[in-house]
Amino acid sequence: MLEDWQKLAAGEIQIPLSDVTAEQRISGAPKTGSVQIEKFGGTVVGVWEMTPGVMRDVEVDEILTVLAGKAVVEFQDGSKITLEPGAVARLHAGQHTVWTVTETLRKVYVLLPG
Repeated sequence: MLEDWQKLAAGEIQIPLSDVTAEQRISGAPKTGSVQIEKFGGTVVGVWEMTPGVMRDVEVDEILTVLAGKAVVEFQDGSKITLEPGAVARLHAGQHTVWTVTETLRKVYVLLPG
């Protein structure tokens, strides 16, 4: 957790990574992990990372900013977004997605109260 006077370099935070479960993994051997930075009210802020590979997910209400890497997120309706450094995106709870990460992706996320 951050104190009022602290700052962090989100790109340098050590994130423990774990294999994506067989249920979520589509191809490759992706790993993911996250570190919670702060929680206030019902809002959570953290940093998440995924190594190259393809996985499926069901989203939560989230706003994200990409720090590093590259990925394409495909939604159940067939629409896609490309994520690369500087991209800001909004994901909605219950969306079914497929994440194709081609360069290790690191993002800062804000989970919205639900």
